[in-house]
Amino acid sequence: MQTREYSFKWRDLIIAVVGGDDREQEIARLAGLSGANIRASGFPWPEGGISSVDHFEKPEGAMRGADIVLMPIPGIAADGSIFADQKIIPRADLLSLMASPAHIILGKADMGLVEAARQTGVTLHEYEHDNELMLLRGPAIVEAVLQVLITNTDITLHGANICIIGQGNIGSLLTNCLVKLGAHVTVAARNPVQLALAYTMGASPLPLTQFAEQAGRFDIIVSTVPAPVVTSQIVDALPSHALVVDISAPPGGCDLDYVKSSGRKGIWARALGRRAPITVGGSQWVGISKIIDTILEGQIK
Repeated sequence: MQTREYSFKWRDLIIAVVGGDDREQEIARLAGLSGANIRASGFPWPEGGISSVDHFEKPEGAMRGADIVLMPIPGIAADGSIFADQKIIPRADLLSLMASPAHIILGKADMGLVEAARQTGVTLHEYEHDNELMLLRGPAIVEAVLQVLITNTDITLHGANICIIGQGNIGSLLTNCLVKLGAHVTVAARNPVQLALAYTMGASPLPLTQFAEQAGRFDIIVSTVPAPVVTSQIVDALPSHALVVDISAPPGGCDLDYVKSSGRKGIWARALGRRAPITVGGSQWVGISKIIDTILEGQIK
């Protein structure tokens, strides 16, 4: 990513990077170049630290007085906790520590965080559906999925019968890559435009309503849809050697407990951006910094 310039307004900001993994190390490093006061908590801290970034053991210290808090892209878990190396549940008690006005930038909020933001007057900015950002981080996600597939199968991807469920940004990039690797790719989706796109890439389109009756022929299923699509009925129809990989956000789209109890392999492959944290962290910072620019512009009277 190219080095960018920052306006003088950034120097007055306190930005807390809370939760995440090695990607947040890169986000914090790049944020430190902005001239803002950068704090960090809730992700693995490198031995040598990060230049111009202050580390806090607990999120309370990082968030106290912060104008902007950056939280991870991976979806919030069912118990309300964000993706972090410690239990962090962002509710009104935490958000009330922030400055006023305050902003939280993250992939996607759950209803608990939405309510906490309403109570405390904090503005949420979600970027899970930012197409530019998702495409920039897409190659790393696809590489990570390929790594999962190769590690957990005894067959080559070349010639394998693979079904991709869903055809958003990541699904379409994965479809294109697997077709080029020589896999026999089927795309199951509801959207006829997505099915047509899959067809143009050399994959076989399959309306999701017909997925159950075709499931028995797939060696590998990769679901990108965070809704119940790979049910026990589907699993029972799969070959005994089948691999089921769920790369969707919580709550996921596959009954992986049933997959495993049936003797098949099932993997919920979360946080795939860890495959290339510098690349993905850099791409996320592109999107995040644009949101912060917009916030600063909105404060100009």
